[in-house]
Amino acid sequence: MGGPVPRATLADVAAAAGVSVPTVSKVLSGKKHVSAATRDKVLEAVRTSGYEAPRPATTPRVGVVDLLIDGLGSPWAQVLIAGAEKAAARWGFSLVVTSSARPDFDLRRWIGMVRKRNTDGIVLVLSRADQREIAALEELLHVPLVLLDPVGQRDPRLSTVGATNWLGGVMATTHLLELGHTRIAFIGGPLDTQCTLDRYEGYLAAHRTFGIDPDPELTRYGDFLVGSGRSYGAELLDRDHPPTAVFAGNDLQAAGVYQAATERGLRVPDDLSVVGFDDSLLCETLSPPLTTVRQPLDDMANEAVRLVYEELTHPRGPAGTRIELATTLIIRRSTAPHGQKPARRQAVGRSAR
Repeated sequence: MGGPVPRATLADVAAAAGVSVPTVSKVLSGKKHVSAATRDKVLEAVRTSGYEAPRPATTPRVGVVDLLIDGLGSPWAQVLIAGAEKAAARWGFSLVVTSSARPDFDLRRWIGMVRKRNTDGIVLVLSRADQREIAALEELLHVPLVLLDPVGQRDPRLSTVGATNWLGGVMATTHLLELGHTRIAFIGGPLDTQCTLDRYEGYLAAHRTFGIDPDPELTRYGDFLVGSGRSYGAELLDRDHPPTAVFAGNDLQAAGVYQAATERGLRVPDDLSVVGFDDSLLCETLSPPLTTVRQPLDDMANEAVRLVYEELTHPRGPAGTRIELATTLIIRRSTAPHGQKPARRQAVGRSAR
């Protein structure tokens, strides 16, 4: 989400001006009994330190929620944004969407724009979220801040909305194990994202339930894009003992695995079963349609905007709300029993979704 955001405090301003914190507060609040020379020193320290006073909690509502998201082009993002737009209308807001993936995106400039329009709340959807930057947003904007599909270690002070990623990993892997696959590869997203860790833990838990030790050589971590699914899929399929099934971290990575399989003359699911994650619009366009774990993106977006509304209308204490919505396994035609003959597989494929 960009480089570190300077977070000058009143103490920093006081130190730079050589005065006390109460003196700085008097200057910033416009109180008297401060000499002109001291006032000038404080104001200069404010200017050079980059200090910004937080938005007052009493700022009236303007009916705007900001959504800051990594990118706009993926099927997952499109569904989420559409859900957020519907949710904003439902809860009486207009939605302003900004992509932090733009080459010219600057977090501090964006904060300035958000402050200028007096936004009522912010929903963050970011694959990278530095805790210092999130803290800066809280301090500078003083509005409800909700993390949607949060990454990294969860901050109990922040409200978050996510899905049951661990259970999704269990369901996806159990499905493949029940089909007789024992060499199941895992291609996840970045290792430092909580959803990847949760899905991988679900993958391991399913193996333990079946009394099977997964081959650690069949685990890869990518970037949730088609390219990583293709490159890691190729790497795994070129091994002396390749996997017979792949659990991909999302539908885009699963599409990349399809490409790697096709390039090697392999067919899905005859030679390789594939499961994705998200149930994006991409799933039905792939051939064969992709078995995947559905995240309820519409409901997740609605809950995030609802939390903004709730925090505005019913201010809560410092502890954040954590909402996890259920994931569901959607079985289509990209998975088949291990070792099944092609004729039988085709018959099963026609009866599947």
